[in-house]
Amino acid sequence: MSASSSYDPAPIYDSVDIDMVVKVLSQTAFSPFFTCFIPIFYIFQGYEFVNPVVLIPSIYCAAVSAFWLLKWISQLYRNQGSFFFKPKPLDWSEQIVVITGGASGVGELLANTLAVRNVTVVVLDIKPIVTENYNIVYYQCDISKWEEVEAVSKKIIDEIGQPTMLVNNAGVVQGKLIIDLKPEDVYQTFGVNTLAHFWTLKAFLPGMIKNKTGHIVTMSSVMGLVGCVRMADYSASKAALMIINESLRYELDKVYDAPGIRTTIVCPGHILTPLFSTVRLPSNPFFQFFVPSIAPVTVVKAIITALDAQQSQTIFLPFYTNLSPVVRMIPSYLRDLCQKFSGADYSMRDFTKVTARRSDEADLPVVNGKD
Repeated sequence: MSASSSYDPAPIYDSVDIDMVVKVLSQTAFSPFFTCFIPIFYIFQGYEFVNPVVLIPSIYCAAVSAFWLLKWISQLYRNQGSFFFKPKPLDWSEQIVVITGGASGVGELLANTLAVRNVTVVVLDIKPIVTENYNIVYYQCDISKWEEVEAVSKKIIDEIGQPTMLVNNAGVVQGKLIIDLKPEDVYQTFGVNTLAHFWTLKAFLPGMIKNKTGHIVTMSSVMGLVGCVRMADYSASKAALMIINESLRYELDKVYDAPGIRTTIVCPGHILTPLFSTVRLPSNPFFQFFVPSIAPVTVVKAIITALDAQQSQTIFLPFYTNLSPVVRMIPSYLRDLCQKFSGADYSMRDFTKVTARRSDEADLPVVNGKD
């Protein structure tokens, strides 16, 4: 089976894949508005309601409507929403958004996109972000170290103000077998991918709790739900974020009485960013249709939509990642078949860790957290 590099920094069009099919179906065959016209059409043709030609589409329409209604009620419950009133529109000009790993990849695109909306954006990274937006402020910080996060957070609050949104986006990957991992590799992976979330929450969450409002975005990964060769440390570090996000939600609701602070976790598949530019994925059309890579802009759109909606969400991108939790519950022979189809156990075979250059020409790992 042939393989190819999956990194394309600037896709210029949407490919035809399962995500596009699902999107079209959600607006047609799975849309209550669309399906309700099917039985009406037949009734106007003179058919009786008890006729199967009318009855079956009516039952289908009712089932589709019930699904979307239950989903809407669940969303309202999770976010303490009103049945009759939408939340006040978010005033982006009043937001201060902190983005870790914002100097490249998804973080960089998110920072620049928010800046266009007149948002004050604070980027924490080990290397500076290259941008022409005046409202992006950069602070050099190794977020894996509590002392640096604590010191920088105090400067941010004093110089800019209390952040209203926190996007924990930074991440690193080693791409090594377990016995080949050096202690410093493991420390770095968990320091950036996991411990940094604790440090930024400790630094910025108290102010949000005091104001009873805010939004925490946690960038996890589909690899936090499944494992594969050469990804043990990365997958484990991302799996931890699932529990951190869930525990944080209950602490905010039950301990601090701050349900107005929203929590969103993003679980993407392979994203076309430099971090995984040397990953080798199957290039056959069948794989690319069902397991497509996604552009950074797709992830950024989903994050901004969640922030704008002011709702806690769990975001799986692309569509196939929604099935990842189910994979853990199927029989082992089916699980192995899925693993073989994905090519995951061979995708990191030729992986090369991407490094970045700073003005002092020191080699630094890319910290942009994208899968």
